[in-house]
Amino acid sequence: MKNSSLSINYGFTLIEVLLVVAIVGILGAIAYPSYMESVRKSNRAEAKVEMNDVAQRLQRCFTAYSAYDDAGCSVANEITDGNTLSTQNNYYSISGVLTATTYTLTALPQSGSAQAGDSDCTSFTLTQAGVTDATGTSADDCW
Repeated sequence: MKNSSLSINYGFTLIEVLLVVAIVGILGAIAYPSYMESVRKSNRAEAKVEMNDVAQRLQRCFTAYSAYDDAGCSVANEITDGNTLSTQNNYYSISGVLTATTYTLTALPQSGSAQAGDSDCTSFTLTQAGVTDATGTSADDCW
């Protein structure tokens, strides 16, 4: 004969489920912004790599033509007069201001990309002298 006064409960109460949901929500609210910042930080490398590649191509033009802005320099034509180069994943667009002996490259986040919301590093610049600069709330940490 079974003792009906003993009842065994299997499962969770509503309070326990709500507590777990609240904890997961709090962890998600903390973790997601940190994750997105980490993604943005790693995507910044794409701008730096592409800018250095363009700089090397401009140096080859200077070696060949003795000018960064020579008409025979294809990369010069790709980044001046309102033209821009897009990085591999289209996170940044690169433009340049060139003279015969100087250049300044600028990388800006493309709208609609993951980098568009990056307020820490809103732009990158690189000159022919290797001088790097950035703008944003954490500009000193961008390069």
